[in-house]
Amino acid sequence: MNKNIILISGMLFSTVGHASALYFYETGTEDTALAGAGQAARAQDAATLLTNPAGMTRLPDHKVTTGLQAMGGDIPYTLNNASVEQQSPGNAMKVFPNASLFYTQHLNDTVSAGIGLYSNYGLGIDFGDWAGDRLIKKSTMVAMTLSPGVAWKLSDRVSVGAAAGLNYGFLSLTRNNDGNDRTQHDHDWAMNYRLGLLMDLTDQTRAGITWTSKTDYHFNIDGKVRFPNQPNLEYDLPLSTQVHAPQQVMFSLVHDISQQWSLMGDLGWQDWSQFGSPQIQVNGHTSDRTNRLQDTWHTALGVQYRPDEQWRINAGVAFDSSPYKTQSDVALSLPTGDEWRFATGAQYQITPASNIGFAVEYLHMQSANVKSDPFAGEYKNPWLWFASVNYSYQF
Repeated sequence: MNKNIILISGMLFSTVGHASALYFYETGTEDTALAGAGQAARAQDAATLLTNPAGMTRLPDHKVTTGLQAMGGDIPYTLNNASVEQQSPGNAMKVFPNASLFYTQHLNDTVSAGIGLYSNYGLGIDFGDWAGDRLIKKSTMVAMTLSPGVAWKLSDRVSVGAAAGLNYGFLSLTRNNDGNDRTQHDHDWAMNYRLGLLMDLTDQTRAGITWTSKTDYHFNIDGKVRFPNQPNLEYDLPLSTQVHAPQQVMFSLVHDISQQWSLMGDLGWQDWSQFGSPQIQVNGHTSDRTNRLQDTWHTALGVQYRPDEQWRINAGVAFDSSPYKTQSDVALSLPTGDEWRFATGAQYQITPASNIGFAVEYLHMQSANVKSDPFAGEYKNPWLWFASVNYSYQF
C-alpha cells in the first residue's frame, strides 16, 4: 500500500478509533461535587438510575432530577518539530455542554421504575489551523443514552436493579480541504446494560455494586486528502472503525458517622485492555495496531456535611489510572493518562419537596506523547474543569 495512505490511515485511526475513550462520571448531578465518591451506594436523587438502579427503592414515590453542565480546560498540543510551516495547534479543548434528566417512581411497595436521558462519554477537540489540519482539524464524538430501569426491594436491607441503555453515537471529523473546511460525520445506535445491588450492612453503613456492559459503535467515513507538495495527487480514504466504551464494575460504600457527617468511597475497574488491539479498514485493507491499552482502576473518597436541615456540603477526590501502557505512545485525539479529580459543591433544600445544587471540579491529566510522524508532539499537563447545577423535585 502507498506509504502516504498508510500514514493517513494511522492518523485517522488515532483520531477516530479512541475518540470516546474518556469515560466521564460527570453528568451534571450531585455526584460531580463528590468526584463520584459513593456513587453506587449514595442513592439520594433520581440519578441513581445511572449509578446504581437498585437505589431507586430508597427514593420517594415520584422524583425528578435534572442537571446542566459545562466542561472546558486546557489541552495544549505542541509539535516536536514546530516551525512556521509546522505550526502547533495549542489548546485543543473548547467548552463542551452537557445535560441530564432522570425520573423515578414506585410501582408498588417492592418495585420501582425509572427512565433517564444523559451523556457520560465523548469528547470534542479543535486543533484549528495547524500543520496537520488536512488530516484533522476538529473531531467530536458524543453519545446520548435513553435508559429505562427497574428495581426490586428484596428485603428491608437488600435491593437489586437493572437498566438498559439505548445509546446514540455521533462522530464528526473536520479537515482542511484545499483551504476550505470539510466536515464528515456518521452515527450509530448501540445497546448496553447495567445491573446493581444495594445493601444496608448496618443502620449507618450501606454498600452498592454496579456492573455496566460495554458499548460498541460502528462508524464509516469516506474522505479525500490532498497535500500541497503533491497537488496532482488525491487520496481516497474509506474509513471503517469502531468506537468503544468498556464494561466496568463500581463498588461503593457510604457510612453515616453522625447526623451531620457521612464518609463515602469507591473502587472501580474498566476493561480497556479488551480494545488494546483494534483494527481499522482503509480502502478495504485491514491494518493491525499494536496493543497499547490496559485496564484502568478508579478510587475515590468523599465527605458530606449537613450543618442544618437546609444545607448539604460535598467534597471529594478521585484517581483513575491511565488506559495506556506507556504515556510515550498515545492517540492524538485522546490526551489522557493518570487522572486526578478534586471537587466540591453544595445542595440547598428550597422546600421539603425540592432542592437545588451546584458543583465544580478540577481534573488533572498526566502528560502524554504522540509518536505519529510527521506530527509527533506532546500534551503537556492537560487539565479540565466542570461546572454544573442540578435540581430535584419529589411529589
